[in-house]
Amino acid sequence: MVPPKRSDDDEELPDLILPIEARDHHRGPLGAKHSLVVYGDYECPHCAHLDPILGQLVRELGDDLCYAFRNFPLVAEHPHAELAAIAAEAADEQGKFWLMHDRLYQHQAELSGELIERLARELPLDMPTYARDVAGGAPARRVAEDRESGEEAGVEATPTAFVNGRLHAGSYEFLPLLAALRGEK
Repeated sequence: MVPPKRSDDDEELPDLILPIEARDHHRGPLGAKHSLVVYGDYECPHCAHLDPILGQLVRELGDDLCYAFRNFPLVAEHPHAELAAIAAEAADEQGKFWLMHDRLYQHQAELSGELIERLARELPLDMPTYARDVAGGAPARRVAEDRESGEEAGVEATPTAFVNGRLHAGSYEFLPLLAALRGEK
């Protein structure tokens, strides 16, 4: 897997504009030795490939890593990505973001409005509350905030990762990401 394309005249890679905060969906302690922020899209096949690699990095580095996921649905290419991101945010309102996140990637090839609702029921979520949250706007605003922070940081494609606050320009496979997190060449 290769990182998003950058123009050749980008001599210096951009910094992450918004560092990991308590508002982020994160695994590992805030203030960990290493940080990894990934902007992803639930319908992007490269993001689905990367997701288990991220889990492996979390297990490998333990409390030395804080990994955060931010929504960056590419609505022109992926018709269900925005609804999936909103559903994950609505699941977060019931403390089940990561469960929904994982299920969305597991079922990525078949995403539809009906499937997303079925996944919410199977978690289980309180469906009247979930429906109200999806329709109410707070999850959609959260997705828009994530997207805006990504755009400000120069994100154009998914997945896009920031390793220790800097755009990652190397491979998105396990060993290169691990080396980048550890500051190894």
